[in-house]
Amino acid sequence: MPNKPQDLKTDHISVCICTFQRPEMLFKALAGVTRQVTESAFTFEVVVVDNDYRRSAEGIVRLLQRGNATQILYDCEPEQNIALARNRAIQSATGNLIAFIDDDECPVEEWLIQLFHAMKSYKAGGILGPVLPSFPPEAPKWLTKGNIFGRRRFPTGTRLTVRDARTGNVLMLRSILPESSNWFSPAFGRTGGEDVDFFRKQMALGWVFIWCDEAEVYETVTPERWQISFHMKKYFRIGALNGENLRKSSFAGFTRLLKSIASVPVWFIAFCAFLPFGKHLWIPPMLKLAYAVSCMLSYCGLSLKRNR
Repeated sequence: MPNKPQDLKTDHISVCICTFQRPEMLFKALAGVTRQVTESAFTFEVVVVDNDYRRSAEGIVRLLQRGNATQILYDCEPEQNIALARNRAIQSATGNLIAFIDDDECPVEEWLIQLFHAMKSYKAGGILGPVLPSFPPEAPKWLTKGNIFGRRRFPTGTRLTVRDARTGNVLMLRSILPESSNWFSPAFGRTGGEDVDFFRKQMALGWVFIWCDEAEVYETVTPERWQISFHMKKYFRIGALNGENLRKSSFAGFTRLLKSIASVPVWFIAFCAFLPFGKHLWIPPMLKLAYAVSCMLSYCGLSLKRNR
C-alpha cells in the first residue's frame, strides 16, 4: 500500500497535452488551459508533446508562447504512439502534480482549481472530472438524441473503478508514478487502452482515484465522428481489447465473458425493435451488440479490429 499523500505546501501543476495533427483544436485547448483561475493556490505550466514527426503543432505552440504569462513547453515524440507521447510529457513535466487533458478538449476556467481543491479535500492519488461533448450546430441530431458520446457522471467524492478512469481529464500526484519511464505501456500505443492499463496498475497498488463533477472539460465532436462507421470501429476495437484482457483473467474473465454472451440476444432484439423509430434509438443497441460480439471473438483469439 502506498504511503498516504502528504499535504503539499507549494504546488506546481504540469498540464500535459499530447497532440497529433490537430493544430486548430490544440489552439483552443491551450487558450482554455492558459486562462485557468488559480486563486494563488498553485502555479502551473503546460507541456505539449507533438506526436507528429513533422512537428505540425510547433507553430501553434510558438505563437502562444509569445507574451503568455503561462509557461508553455514544447517537445516532440516522433514515433506515433500515444503511450510514448504521454511518457515523454511526464518526463518533461516539472510539477509535483500532473494533469492530463486531450488536444480536442477545452476546460472551463475553474477546471484546475476544482481538481486541486478536490485533491486536497480527499487526499487521493488522483482526481478525475467529466468530459462533455461539444457539438457544432450542423452535427446530426441522432448524435445528441442518442447520447452516443454520453459518459457516466458521479457526485463529487465518488471513488472510481477502472471502468471510469481515463486521461482526458485528470489531476494526479506525481509521487504515485514509479521510478520508471514507461508509466504508460507502449504496447497499447496504437490500440488505445493505455490509460485503462495505467489506472488498473495504480489501483492494484492501492491508490485511490476520486470524481470531481465540477471540473468540466468540453470535447469537440469533429465531423469524422458523425459517421456510424467511426463508432462501429471504436466499439469493435474496445471489445477486442477487453476480450483479450478477459482471456488473461482465467475464471473471473470467463465469468465476465458469459455476461457478454448473454447480452447478445438482448441487444439484437433491442436493435430490431427500435429499427423503425430512428437512428437515435437503434444505433446505441447496435454498438453494444458490436462490442459484445467483438469481445467474444477476441476471447476466442479472433480480433475484428485491434488498432485505431
